[in-house]
Parts: sequence; structure tokens; C-alpha cells
Amino acid sequence: MSKVFRYGFLVLLVSIVAISCKKDLPTDSDAKVKTLADYDNSVVYDWNEQLLKIERYAAGYRPGPVASSAGYVNLAAYEAVLGGMPGYNSMAGRFGGLVLPQINASQTYHWPTVLNKVFETMYTRMFPKLGTPEGDISVKFNENVDNIRTLFLANEAKYKTEVSDDVILRSRNHGEAVALAVWEYWKTQVNEFDKYKDPFEDYQWDSRNNPGRWLPTFPGPGKPMFPYWGRNKTFAISEGQKVCRPYENYIGKFSEEEGSGLYNQAIEVMIQQSTELSYQSEWVGEFWSDDLLGITFSPPLRFLAIADQVYRGQNASLETAVYCNAKLGFATHDAGVGAWNSKFYYNLERPETYIQRVIDPGFEPMLENTVTGEKGISPSFPAYPSGHSTFGAAAAAILEGIFGPQYKMTDHCHESRTEFEGYPRSFESFDEMALENAWSRVPLGVHFRVDAEEGVRFGNEIGATVNRLPWKK
Repeated sequence: MSKVFRYGFLVLLVSIVAISCKKDLPTDSDAKVKTLADYDNSVVYDWNEQLLKIERYAAGYRPGPVASSAGYVNLAAYEAVLGGMPGYNSMAGRFGGLVLPQINASQTYHWPTVLNKVFETMYTRMFPKLGTPEGDISVKFNENVDNIRTLFLANEAKYKTEVSDDVILRSRNHGEAVALAVWEYWKTQVNEFDKYKDPFEDYQWDSRNNPGRWLPTFPGPGKPMFPYWGRNKTFAISEGQKVCRPYENYIGKFSEEEGSGLYNQAIEVMIQQSTELSYQSEWVGEFWSDDLLGITFSPPLRFLAIADQVYRGQNASLETAVYCNAKLGFATHDAGVGAWNSKFYYNLERPETYIQRVIDPGFEPMLENTVTGEKGISPSFPAYPSGHSTFGAAAAAILEGIFGPQYKMTDHCHESRTEFEGYPRSFESFDEMALENAWSRVPLGVHFRVDAEEGVRFGNEIGATVNRLPWKK
């Protein structure tokens, strides 16, 4: 073989190998034409599930701070990937003073990487590890916080097989920049940022002396949780929408007279705990409870857990999951602000207080803490309207708007729970779920019917307001 031939053959062989290797390496063109609609929902689903695990053990976050978190985290996620959602509008203009970094339209971004970094950045800051954990709950909290980094790195390792390193770096940097901009804006919201540190701050509840006023119940902290939460800036609803309708619209003026509206509703609460109804009533009450730290995630996140089941059941695209998460975040945030503003505006006592004073001194709610052994618990804030009902109806309105009013599903949220009856329950629609969620508070003994009914109406109003925002072009 001549030297010229050998040299030519060698050049050809090297060229073939180089071309072959290039086909195995990700390039910018692999991601360039992709929008969020081209990806599955995995990155959103996985981070939702991580949040649910962390928040189960996160002291001080329920219900106000985690509702706030759902809003700001998912605002950051939505805004960070708008470059891959050509049919959608930015919502940043609703937040005066919020300035967000923009993508370079001539460069390529890998949208799952952008989101992966948004969630890692936000959750790391939201949930700082406890320096000296004490007890099972705080240890499990720290373990789940450690998994924030684990999930981030696992996702990034997978994404590096899909696109080049420079695309990964660019996408990661953009996600972090947007997350930090939202974080810095959130810090300016002094009535809600970091308030998990003191749920009982700044309220003199004992100075209120109206008939039927809320008083602390025991077991409990003896003070109201998040009394100032109604001062917070809303995402969608107006200042005038932060107070729900008066309970007098349903039951007339507050009265302890036999046969009056509230008296009859107190009797209804007691009937639900009779021997004939107690098992089914308790099952429904426990299925939707989500009240207690260390046992389940909290009510503001219940419909996020339901949304995750829908994403998987529908094989929803990443675009759908980001959009739905953002709307759920807006609705959850505003439901928390509106419900708590209304609770401390009307300041209505819990059924436990009314029934023990007026009808039966031995009455106790059925809510119990299987971790601490405490029984006869009422949540530590006024009754009207029900927070569960407001959160649930607002979220159901969002899910219905995206997936349809007749979406049938079985809720497996608590299928693995052993502390209570966690068997799955099936529903014909999201609205049916919201109604049962609301009603569940009555047989549990922690709410009157009026609390649940107005909570559903109020939540529907909040959800409808979020749905009317100009999300799409």
C-alpha cells in the first residue's frame, strides 16, 4: 500500500469516526426548535412531589406561608420559561417593581434545565435546614431538604445527555437569575416573607369583645395563627375582594337562641357525629383533613397533589403543567389572603366553643393528632369562612378551567397513609371534590355549614378571577 493511499485512508477513517461521534453528542440544534409543549411534565411533577414531602414536616408553614410559596415559586417558574411558551403572556407587570432577566432570543435554552434550577434555587432558600434538629419531625424535615440538591443533580445528569454543556450552563444561569429576581421581590413583601418563623405575630385577639367572638381552644397554642395574613398583596383579586360575604347572609345575626340559624347548624355538626353516621363521616373528614404537621401535607397543597395525579393521568405536556402550576399558585396565594382577611374580619368562633357553651359542655371535635396523641382539636383561628373550602374551590376552578368540568378521577393522595382511613375516593368532577372537601369540615366538628358554603362560593370567585387574567395571547 502506497504512502499516499495509506494517508488518504487514514484521513477518511478519522473523518468517519468524527462524524459518528458527533451524532452521539448533543448540539444546540437538538434543543433549538423545542418548546415546552415538546417535553413531558416530569420536571414539574418531580418538584411538586418534593415540595409535598418537605412541607409535611415544615413547622410554621401551614397554611399561610406555603400558600404564599406556591404563588411565588410558580410565578418564577412560569416567567423563566415564557421563551418556550409562545402563546402565553408575562404576568410580571402585575407585580410593581419586579424586573425579570430575559432570554437571548438568538440562543438556545433547554427548558427543563431552566425549571430545574428555578425550583432548586427557590426551595433551597425557602426551606433552610434546621441546625440542631430535635425529634422525628425535624429530622425528617432535614432529610427531605437534603433531597432538594439530590433531585436537582439527578435531573441535570439526565439533561446533559440531551443537550450540550453550553446550553445546560446558559439554561441554568437563566433559571437561577429569574428565581433570584423573584426571591428578592418576595423579600420586599414584609407581611408574608419569612413569616413561618412566627405564626402568632402581631394580633391582640382578646381585645375583640363581639358576641360569638373567636376564643382559643385547647389543645392548641392559645393564640391565633397568621392574624395579619389578610394584609398581604394579592396576585389577582382586588382589595375589595379580600373580604367575603357576611355570614348573616346565610344564617341571620349571631344568636344562641334555640331554633336560630347558627344554633341549628351547631345541632347539625353534632348529628354528624352520631353513632349511625360516625364511620362514614369520620372517613370523609380524615380523607380531606390535611391539618396536622408530620402527618400529611397541608390544605393549600392538597389540590397540587391532585394536579400531579392529573398530569400523569393525562400525559400532560410540560407547557400544561407549568401553566396549571402557575394558576394554582396564584389562586392558592389569593385564597389564603382572602380567607384569613375574612376570618379575622368576622372573628366567628368555632363550633367547639359555641356547642360547649350553649348546648353540650362535653362536645369535642373528631380531629385528633396521631403523632402527639392529642384529641378534640380545632384549628387555631376563627371559623368563617373555612380555609379548606376556600383553597379547594379556588384550586378546583383552575383545574376545571384547564382539564374540563367533567373530569373524572380517583384521588390517591393518601393511599399509603396508615394513621387514618386513606383509601382512595372517586369523583365525577373537580367541583365534586371541592364540595366534599368543604363538607368534610362539618362532620369533623371544626366548622359550621355556613363556613363551608361561603368558603366554596368565595373560592370559586377567586379561581374565576385568576382564570380571567390574560394568560394567553
